[in-house]
Amino acid sequence: MEVKDSNGTLLQEGDSVTVIKDLKVKGSSTVIKRGTIVKKIRLTEDEGEIEGKVEKTTMVLKTMFLKKV
Repeated sequence: MEVKDSNGTLLQEGDSVTVIKDLKVKGSSTVIKRGTIVKKIRLTEDEGEIEGKVEKTTMVLKTMFLKKV
């Protein structure tokens, strides 16, 4: 399974990514700001999603809104 960011760059476990668009968090009033860096990502079973910690909370993020650092 190949997981790619918004630019088509291959992502691997432990990579760092940057959020390229302000994202609203479902079920919360929180917003993840553009430019936020997510370190030490984990790949999920879905190639369109990754898992990472944002502000001490583990979240699943869509790869179409991420760019490899």
